[in-house]
Amino acid sequence: MISLILALAVLLAGFAVYGKVVERIFGPDDRQTPAIAINDGVDCVPMKPWKAFLVQLLNIAGTGPIFGALMGACFGPVVFLWIVFGAILGGAVHDYMCGMISSRHRGDSIAELSGIYLGNAAKWIMRVFSIVLLTLTGTVFVTSPAALIARLTPAFMNEKFWIVVILAYYVLATLLPIDKLIGKLYPVFGVILIVMAVSVLGGIAFGGYTIPEVTLQDLHPKGLPVWPFMFVTVACGAISGFHATQSPMIAKCITSEKQGRRVFYGAMIAESVIALIWAAAGVAFYGSTSLLNDAISNLGQSGTVYEISNSMLGTVGGLLAVVGVVVCPITSGDTAFRSARLILAEITRLDQQKIKNRLIITLPLLAVGAALTQLNFDVLWRYFSWSNQTLAMIALWVATAYLIKEGKYRYGSLITALPAAFMSAVSLTYILMAQEGFRLSASIAYPAGLCFAVALFALYIVLLRRKTAARPTMN
Repeated sequence: MISLILALAVLLAGFAVYGKVVERIFGPDDRQTPAIAINDGVDCVPMKPWKAFLVQLLNIAGTGPIFGALMGACFGPVVFLWIVFGAILGGAVHDYMCGMISSRHRGDSIAELSGIYLGNAAKWIMRVFSIVLLTLTGTVFVTSPAALIARLTPAFMNEKFWIVVILAYYVLATLLPIDKLIGKLYPVFGVILIVMAVSVLGGIAFGGYTIPEVTLQDLHPKGLPVWPFMFVTVACGAISGFHATQSPMIAKCITSEKQGRRVFYGAMIAESVIALIWAAAGVAFYGSTSLLNDAISNLGQSGTVYEISNSMLGTVGGLLAVVGVVVCPITSGDTAFRSARLILAEITRLDQQKIKNRLIITLPLLAVGAALTQLNFDVLWRYFSWSNQTLAMIALWVATAYLIKEGKYRYGSLITALPAAFMSAVSLTYILMAQEGFRLSASIAYPAGLCFAVALFALYIVLLRRKTAARPTMN
């Protein structure tokens, strides 16, 4: 239990200390945000800071920090280190920069920001990556909650029934102004999410469960190497490119840049707390990574969550926890499709104040998502996870280019360049080794991933020196 308490304490300290460092480097000021300057009544709508925080948290906290954390816990307590330091140094920085840069560009998507700072080719790459990732995300976050709800309802309300219900809700959430449905439901869902996390934490603390101390040892029963597989398996709890598509949506709703650290950096830290709790619950409840992996293999991710919740907390507490787990993916799936609509609107130039134009984009998008629900969940999740981390890598390089352009030459841009290089190595190494990738040996994939990261970081140093030489007085 000490390892979990220390991990939670470090996360909170990271928000208080490193979060302020990141904020100071970015330099929020008093310029008007899109919610004030545009205020179109559909997507750019002012929100109170507490509501913007809850909406951002629920946007990003899908089943990723729950299912991903449980699968990551199969590697052993080493997963705690990735969740904590990945979030503080990578994920929260990523989310903050994506949200704040977007706010300074009228709420533009990460794809448009890539075009501004990395060129037109990067913009189209990010457009394709973002739309594919968002569609996969929306699909994953249809099937996983539907499977869980089906366990709690009569037989005629099976998984297919709930898929249709959730997709119908997604149509409304994607079409309606953000303050009409999402803005009203999310605060309620936020309370459920928080109560769920506290309940599971209480079950661990008072249920007599033992959490192993943190070790660097790889304990995965199938022998999967920690590098790079754990760093892709646990995405949403540590760093996730999906968040780069969500932060611009809330960048349209904050009323002051100075709210950014609480809303963007803070929501990522809160999501990491959720991931830590579920990773701890997995290893504590099953007692070994082997038994945890068997449960996931036999029961599926949804079934494992149900078994942990029901056994650890009893019928009522288990139901509450499962409801919280259902809320997480649904409140990310709806905004995934909403973000995809906004990116497609940027491409097509269709005015989104008109309901007809929103329908033209939304209905085909949801139809694709409905078709993808017929695919195997595990396959979808693997492609989602790799796409996720690759998008995070690109988003961090976009943020690095922004900081260089803003004159953060000496040390400021390192806050994004270092995690960008790290994620570059993760992304390439994984796709070279993975079953859904090129299936190469570690002897090839490891050096290739390292060389890729070093090459990109070397390019960053070259650009930094050129800018410094051109404007030596800037900091």
